[in-house]
Amino acid sequence: MRGEHAGYACGAALGFLGDLLAADPRRGHPVAAFGRAAGALERRLWRDHRGYGAAHAVLCAGGAAAAAALLQRTVRHPPARIALTAATVWAVLGGTSLGREARAVGRALTAGDLDAARERLPHLCGRDPQALDGPQMARAVVESVAENTSDAVVGALVWGALGGVPGLVAFRAVNTLDAMVGHKSPRYRRFGWASARLDDVAGWPGSRLTAALTVAAGPDRRGALRAWRADGGAHPSPNAGPVEASFAGALGIRLGGTLAYGGRVEHRPVLNGGAWAPAVADIERAVRLSRRVSVLALVTTVAGRLACAAVRRKGRTR
Repeated sequence: MRGEHAGYACGAALGFLGDLLAADPRRGHPVAAFGRAAGALERRLWRDHRGYGAAHAVLCAGGAAAAAALLQRTVRHPPARIALTAATVWAVLGGTSLGREARAVGRALTAGDLDAARERLPHLCGRDPQALDGPQMARAVVESVAENTSDAVVGALVWGALGGVPGLVAFRAVNTLDAMVGHKSPRYRRFGWASARLDDVAGWPGSRLTAALTVAAGPDRRGALRAWRADGGAHPSPNAGPVEASFAGALGIRLGGTLAYGGRVEHRPVLNGGAWAPAVADIERAVRLSRRVSVLALVTTVAGRLACAAVRRKGRTR
C-alpha cells in the first residue's frame, strides 16, 4: 500500500511535467474522444426530460470511471502503474493549454487586432466574442483563466489524490459533460440538469482549494482573502464564485458584471468592486498566478494523500 501511494505521487508529478512540456495535442486527445462518445449517446438518449439527462450523465461518467478502475486493476507492475497514472494526469490536465490560449488572446489585444482576439476567444470560453470590445475580452480571459485553473487543474488533482486514476477520469468526464450539456439553453435546461449538478458537487473541493491557494500564492494575499469572503458567494456558480473572487482580489482588479453568453445576456455581481477593470497586461499576471496555484495544488494534493496514508498505517500498527 505504501508503494501504491508513492507510485501515485511519482506518476502525478510526471504527468504534471508532461502537461508543462507537451500540453494538449491539437488532435487525438482522449478527452475529445470521450466527448465524441458522449455526443453520440446524447443523440440517442436526448429528451427534454431530467431523467434522460441523468441517465446520460451516469452512463458517460460512470462508464468512464468504471473503465479506468478496471484498467487500474489489471495494471499491477509498479512502473506500469506509475506510467498509467502519469499518462492519465497528463490527459486530464489542461493548465498549459489554458495559458497558451489566454496568451494568444492577449497578444492579439496588445497588437490591436480585435478580430484575431475574437476568433481565438471561443477556445477559452463560450461568450459571444462579437459583443465584446478589447477591455471586455481581457476581463473574459482573466475570468476564464481563474475558473479553469480549478476545472482544468486543481479539481482533477484533488480527485486524483482521492481516487487515483478512476478519480482523475471521473472528474474530467463530469467536467466535460457539464461543458457539453450543462448550460441553460432551451435544449439542455432539463436534459443537462443532472450533469450541471454533478459538476457542482465534483468541483466543490477543487474550487475551495484553488481559492485558498490563490490567497497563498497571489501578490495581494489580504485582497484575495477579503474578496473571497465578501464576494465569493455572490456569483451564480457555487464554484466559479470563490475562484474568480480570489483571483480578482489577488490581482487587484474587479471581475464580473454584464456578459453575453450562449445567446443570452447575464448581469452578474461585481467581484472585488472598487478596484480597476482588467487590462490586457492582467492576462499575463493571471496566467502566472494560475501556474503558481497549479504547482502548489500538485504539492498539496500529493502531500495530503501521502499524509493520510501514513496516518492510516500508524493507526493499524497500534
